[in-house]
Amino acid sequence: MAGRAGNNTDIRDREKSRRIGTLAALWPFLTPYKRLVLGALAALILTASVSLTLPLAVRRVIDNFGAENGNILDLYFIAALGIAAALALGTGLRYALVTRLGERVVADIRKAVFARIIGMSPAYYERLMTGEILSRITTDTTLILSVISSSVSIALRNLLIFLGGLVLMLLTSAKLTGLVLLIVPLVIVPILVLGRRLRKLSRVNQDWIAESSGKASEALLSVQTVQAFTHEDASRRDFAEVTEQSYDAAKTRITVRAVMTVIVIFLVFAGVVGVLWVGARDVRTGGMSAGTLVQFVILSVMVAGGVAALSEIWGELQRAAGATERLIELLHAKDQVLDPAAPVALPRPVTGAINFEAVDFTYPSRPDTSALADFSLSIKPGETVALVGPSGAGKTTIVQLIQRFYDPAKGRITLDGIALNQMARADFRKALALVPQDPVIFAASARDNIRFGRLEATDAEVEEAAKAAAAHDFITALPEGYDSNVGERGVMLSGGQKQRIAIARAILRDAPVLLLDEATSALDAESERAVQMAVDALAKTRTTIIVAHRLATVKKADRIIVMDQGRIVAEGSHDSLVAEDGLYARLARLQFTGGNPDT
Repeated sequence: MAGRAGNNTDIRDREKSRRIGTLAALWPFLTPYKRLVLGALAALILTASVSLTLPLAVRRVIDNFGAENGNILDLYFIAALGIAAALALGTGLRYALVTRLGERVVADIRKAVFARIIGMSPAYYERLMTGEILSRITTDTTLILSVISSSVSIALRNLLIFLGGLVLMLLTSAKLTGLVLLIVPLVIVPILVLGRRLRKLSRVNQDWIAESSGKASEALLSVQTVQAFTHEDASRRDFAEVTEQSYDAAKTRITVRAVMTVIVIFLVFAGVVGVLWVGARDVRTGGMSAGTLVQFVILSVMVAGGVAALSEIWGELQRAAGATERLIELLHAKDQVLDPAAPVALPRPVTGAINFEAVDFTYPSRPDTSALADFSLSIKPGETVALVGPSGAGKTTIVQLIQRFYDPAKGRITLDGIALNQMARADFRKALALVPQDPVIFAASARDNIRFGRLEATDAEVEEAAKAAAAHDFITALPEGYDSNVGERGVMLSGGQKQRIAIARAILRDAPVLLLDEATSALDAESERAVQMAVDALAKTRTTIIVAHRLATVKKADRIIVMDQGRIVAEGSHDSLVAEDGLYARLARLQFTGGNPDT
């Protein structure tokens, strides 16, 4: 509940009034397509201009009903048909250009947001749920698509009709136009007042939608755990609660927008009726012709319709402004881990010497708990070092810091004598190969999963790596062998099979530094023996760091580092550490003798 309360607070904090000017942030995505923009504007101007000529044609027809020469009347009707044809062509062209522009811009925004987010350090994801990010990339971009391909186009068209119609109304009858203009302030006030309220509600609505997506994503990605602990009902309640909050926010927004629409449309058309009454009296007294009054009425209806449409679209623009703001937040998100402006190149060939120099580190999400305290460790090129200790000792933290997923608060970490924060992450990470405790398997073929860290590898190299990781036999037994799709998160594979594919991936990467974080934890005894042989052969030619709870996997390490509460408490070989009778000896007795301290 505390987490939900925190999320609610974040949403309330983001309810600040946002201006429609936020949409200007979309301009950099529009500028590469200036021709499309100009073509769409030209089509808009054409359709608006043609629409405004229709009342003039109607006036001519009405005023020439009594003309002796019927040919003139025929010409006006033919002209009206031409105007209708031009209007149809212009509208079709406008739709094609504007819709294409919208699709192109939204595709670019999605690519830009994903490109930005995929490079953010893990610290960023501690503060923002993955589901919320996905909601922004999908739901928010869909809103922007609607605005660019429809709302903005309609808004501009109605704005042109409003301005052009107002000019023609002045030319037709300044007196009646003056009466119409008296109504304008009455219409604008509710648009401004209620529009501000709509901005806030639109942002809140979108935030709750993102929260709902986050809840669903989290539950569905862990569906087996949810079902194993019979948590389905609680998950349903959590999702239903957040979804209802989203619905309540949408309901309030819809109500406010409906009230604004009612007020604006009533005031506009009430004004038209009043003006029509005054004009009808002028026709009776001979002040103007019937055709002129009809022309004025049509123009005033078009102008009124334009104002009503603008008030309707204003709400859509408010929602799009909120969506744009949320996407721009992602594009402008600041990462805590940054590459230097002038990165130092990692010398090749990489020897794999790693040093931790008086490092202090705490995770951003747990600032009061120290993960490493004044930690120093020197690993020689080609050395195999095992990190052991109880859970929470800081072993996995070492692996994460070597990859520079985080920066230490104090001290520095070097690879071949160069500090990691002086190099581009993409540069030095090419020298690292990782086998995580929880192997990540993608919804792709077995071959593509192994090739993930070295895309240029040949099929033969992929199969050699699979053989070395004891994965070849089970892969060839799959329905389509190496080309078999293993399902989302490797759902088609067992835990041990996933682990062997992850090990094959690391073997194929052939990096100078090998990071094994509980790499054999999910393997049966036979597979573990086969993989251990592969790892031993691999470790002979590179620097290897092994994180393990199972001490049987670290006996052959050149050096074993025993950690506890973020510090090194002992180091040495397996035999020497057992002889010291310290923490390592106690762990060894628990694992090798069933926990009997006297054995």
